Amino acid sequence: MLNTYDVIVVGAGHAGCEAAAAAANLGSNTLLITMNMNAIAQMSCNPAMGGVAKGQIVREIDALGGYSGIVSDESAIQFKMLNRSKGPAMWSTRTQNDRMLFSHIWRIKLEKTKNLDFWQDMVTELIIQKNKCLGVKTQMGIEFYSKSVILTNGTFLNGKIHIGEQNFNGGRMGDKHSSGITEQLCSYGLESGRMKTGTPPRVDGRTLDYSKMEVQNGDETPSKFSFSNTKPLAKQKCCYITYTNEDVHEILKTGFEQSPMYSGRIQGLGPRYCPSIEDKIVRFSQRDRHQLFIEPEGWDTVEIYVNGFSTSLPKDVQYNAMRLIPGFENAKMFRPGYAIEYDFFQPTQLNNTLETKAIENLYFAGQINGTTGYEEAAGQGLMAGINAHQKNNEKIPFILKRDQAYIGVLIDDLITKGTTEPYRMFTSRAEYRILLRQDNADIRLTPLSYNIGLANDDMIKKVEEKELSVEKIISAFENISLNPEEVNGYLEEQNSSQIKQKVKAATVVTRPNISIQEIYKRSKKISETIEMFSTEIMESAEILMKYEGYIVREKEVADKMQRLENIKIYDNLDYKKLSSLSAEAVEKLTKIKPTTIGQASRISGISASDISVLIIHMGR
Repeated sequence: MLNTYDVIVVGAGHAGCEAAAAAANLGSNTLLITMNMNAIAQMSCNPAMGGVAKGQIVREIDALGGYSGIVSDESAIQFKMLNRSKGPAMWSTRTQNDRMLFSHIWRIKLEKTKNLDFWQDMVTELIIQKNKCLGVKTQMGIEFYSKSVILTNGTFLNGKIHIGEQNFNGGRMGDKHSSGITEQLCSYGLESGRMKTGTPPRVDGRTLDYSKMEVQNGDETPSKFSFSNTKPLAKQKCCYITYTNEDVHEILKTGFEQSPMYSGRIQGLGPRYCPSIEDKIVRFSQRDRHQLFIEPEGWDTVEIYVNGFSTSLPKDVQYNAMRLIPGFENAKMFRPGYAIEYDFFQPTQLNNTLETKAIENLYFAGQINGTTGYEEAAGQGLMAGINAHQKNNEKIPFILKRDQAYIGVLIDDLITKGTTEPYRMFTSRAEYRILLRQDNADIRLTPLSYNIGLANDDMIKKVEEKELSVEKIISAFENISLNPEEVNGYLEEQNSSQIKQKVKAATVVTRPNISIQEIYKRSKKISETIEMFSTEIMESAEILMKYEGYIVREKEVADKMQRLENIKIYDNLDYKKLSSLSAEAVEKLTKIKPTTIGQASRISGISASDISVLIIHMGR
C-alpha cells in the first residue's frame, strides 16, 4: 500500500468518481478514499440521469472523456428526449436508471482505470502546512500524502437526518456522517453554511395498482447520452403518473407541527426547484393536487421511487397520506422519506479551477460547493480532477468559458455569484444556450480535452468524421435544387406553402416542421449524392441550416464579451485605493477577487461605472 500519491479524492459519489477517473486517466497516481466501497456512485435520491440542462452537462462530461454518459447508457431502463416540441437549444436527454446496476458499472469502470487505488475509511482531518494541503488523515490513524486533495463529501459533512421529530447523524440513510473537516477548514478562515435536501419514501411496487395511473413510456426510438459506441435501449420499462388530492393534503397538514422544516429544527435552506410535498402544499395552496412520477428502481427490483413526494414529516403521517393517493390504497413502504441537513462552503472562496483560495492544492467539487444534482456534481468533479493534474504537472489550468459549456456556466456562477440555496442548472442560466446544444457537445469540447490528453484518439476521430459528414450534408442541400413534384405533397402535409419552381433544398429545410430526413427521402438527386447518415448527424446538419442566423449572432455577442474576459485583473489589487469605485463594489471585489474584468462584471452589485473604473485602471 502506497502512502504518497499525486491526487487524493475524498468521497466516491458522482463528483468523486469523475474526479478520480479524470486525474488517473491523465496519468496522475490517484487514491480514491470512500467510507463504503459498496456505495460507489450511489444514486442517493432519484434513479435518473439528465433532464433539462442537466442532460447537456452529462453529454459534455462524455465529450470531455468522463464516464457518466457511458454508465448512464449502460444502466438505463428508459430513455426520453425532453422538450422536443421546443427549439434544439432546449432539447435535453434524460434516462431512468437501474440504481444498483449504475453503481456496479461505475465501480467496474474505476477498477479498470490505470493509476487508481482505493481505500475504505473516513477522512477526519487534512494535513495542512503553511496554508498548503499535503494530504489527509483517516479515522484509522493512517496518513496519506499527496500533491493535491479533492474534497467531494456530498451530504456527509456533519450530516443530520430528520424524520418528523426524530433526528440522528448520518450522511444518508444507513451511512454515518463525517465530522472534523468543516471545523478544521473554518479555522483556516473558510466560510461554511448549512443546506438541506430531501428524498421521498420508497415503496413496494407489488402493492401498487397501476391501472389507476397514467402510463409514461420512453421514446419510440431511444437515443443515448454517450458519443461512444454504447447501444440505445432495445426494451424499456414504463414509468407512471398519479396525483395527490385534497384528502392527501389534509392528512399531511396534521404533521406540520412535527415537521422539522416548520418547527425550526432544520436551519439549512432546501432546493427551491425541488420542494418537499409539505412545502408545495404551503407555497401552492391554490392547487388541489400535485403530480407524482412513479419510477422503477431497476430491471429486477420491485422497489419504487415516488418522485414529487419528498418529505420529512413523521413516518405515520407519510404512510397514512400516501395510501390516499390513487393507486396507493394498499401500498407498503420500504422506508420513509427524510430530510438531510449538511455543511457546505460558499463557492466564492474558490478559483475557477475549483482550488480553494485560502489553502493551496485543496479542491472542492459537488455538494460541498452548494450545488444539487448528480450531473452538476459530476461536472465539477471532472474539472477538479483535470485541474489538480494540470497544476501538479505545471500545466495551464483547464477552464471552460460560458460560451463553451454548461459546465463553464455552472462553475462561473458558483465562484462569481455564490449561492444561498442548493444550485441547480437550468437552460435559462446560460446566455449562449443556442451555442451550448446537446447535439454539439462533442464538437465543442472533445478537441479541447484531446489537447490535454484526456480524450483519446477514437474520440477525436469520431468528431472529425462527424464534422465532415455534417459539412457534406449541408453542401449537398445548399447546391441541389428540389422540384415542386418532389416535395409539394410533403409540404402540404406539414401545412407549409408549396413551391412553384425549383428551389435550393436548404431553403426548404429552414422552414418550421420540415425534416431534413423527409426531404432526403424525396429527392433522388440528394440521395444519390450523399448517403443517409445517422439520425444524430442528420439532425446536427438540420440545426445548423435552420438556425444559422441565430448561431452566428450569438457567437458574435460571445466574442464581443470575450474581450472583457481577456482583460486580466492584477493579483492582490487593493480596491480600496480606487476612490471612484462604489463602496459595494469595493466590498464585493475584495471578497470574491475576480481574475478578469468579465468575471467582475457578473458579480451581483457591480455597476457598469464600476467596470469602467476597473478598465481604465488596467490601462485600457
